[in-house]
Amino acid sequence: MKYVPDATADRKFEDDNTVDRVGVDGLLSELDEYAVEQALQFREKREGEEITVTALTIGPEKAVDAVRKALQMGADSGVHVVDDAIAGSDYLGTSLVLAKAVEKIKADAGVDLVVCGMASTDASGSVVPAMLAERLGMPQVTLASVVESQGDQVRIKRDNEGSTEVIGATLPIVLSVTDQSGEARYPSFKGIMAAKKKPLETWSLSDLGLDADQVGLSVAYSQVEDTTARPPRTAGEIVTDEDGSGAGALVDFLASKKFI
Repeated sequence: MKYVPDATADRKFEDDNTVDRVGVDGLLSELDEYAVEQALQFREKREGEEITVTALTIGPEKAVDAVRKALQMGADSGVHVVDDAIAGSDYLGTSLVLAKAVEKIKADAGVDLVVCGMASTDASGSVVPAMLAERLGMPQVTLASVVESQGDQVRIKRDNEGSTEVIGATLPIVLSVTDQSGEARYPSFKGIMAAKKKPLETWSLSDLGLDADQVGLSVAYSQVEDTTARPPRTAGEIVTDEDGSGAGALVDFLASKKFI
């Protein structure tokens, strides 16, 4: 899951042109809530089996709020990877840290299913699930609008323009789901109270066996060189039609803006 700046709040950049994720309000990416929901449904459909849903995120200290939201929704445990050296990482660096974290979880408890959202609401890259699958050596089944499972078999439907694909896979897999996969549940009061007692671990790069020079802005393949603030909104132009000249004035205005 990803902790992202609140789209309704003022967003800004750091001096190095990376997104400010510390000095702004943030929240669990809405598209990742669907991933949490599908993970919870996967567990619920296997009543009687011992299945644990672990919520994993990378980010600054405030990113722990994203993990807490997942715990309130019903996840069993949480992991927050926080390290100053991760700031500015590109998709490759991010997928590396996530893969190492999943491998650490796998070593402790085993991992059969890794569920991701279709994209983050800030960068909208949609490539991390595929990169994560490659690093973990697991098959990937991505952009699922419908998820069905029975035993160790998973079948998804992927909607394309004018067609729908049906894809099957055998666990373990990396799965990404779209916002059409099922409405994410709201945390109940009981869930909010229960989340306070659930295990939540904090890991650093050293806990994952990674060095600072493997991630971060200095080794990123892409960097933002400059940013320009959006200009303030100006008052609109009113076209009157008192003498019948309104249509001509409107056409002239549209032509001057090269809309026609």
